[in-house]
Amino acid sequence: MPKSDQGVTKDRYMLIPRTAVFLRRGDEYLLIKGAPTKRLWAGKYNGLGGHVERGEDVLSSAQRELLEETGLSADLWLCGTVIVDAGETGVCLFVFCGDHIQGEIKASEEGAIEWVGFEAVLHLPVVEDLPILLGRIHGMKRGDPPFSARSYYDENDKLNVVFGE
Repeated sequence: MPKSDQGVTKDRYMLIPRTAVFLRRGDEYLLIKGAPTKRLWAGKYNGLGGHVERGEDVLSSAQRELLEETGLSADLWLCGTVIVDAGETGVCLFVFCGDHIQGEIKASEEGAIEWVGFEAVLHLPVVEDLPILLGRIHGMKRGDPPFSARSYYDENDKLNVVFGE
């Protein structure tokens, strides 16, 4: 099919691809606490990851972001996808879990890298969807079917996440 037949037009919903990576160690997750200098989520805990660069597939992007932000590599597997409705443009978030971690944690300009207990996440400053996503993946294991979800902002600018069945 030629590029012209892909149906990409300005009036259609456009998505920006991003990755989120959650490494697990028992009941702990490796998270990043945003540096105070960050424009977005400064001082808040978030998963690792970021934008998929042109020419990358989502797994390669997740591996690259993990290495850049932590100095680590791991065996990653797709846990799910979330379509984030942010208005005219949205985000397609590819959520990965990882195990068989290799390397030593290194400092990052993005923020401090910390192992955080699953229950502790509820008592920390976090990005809005972090507890929701961790709640969904906490019981998952490699080989489980990936989830699908969508999130949107309501009239009070509160983020809502709805999982598909």
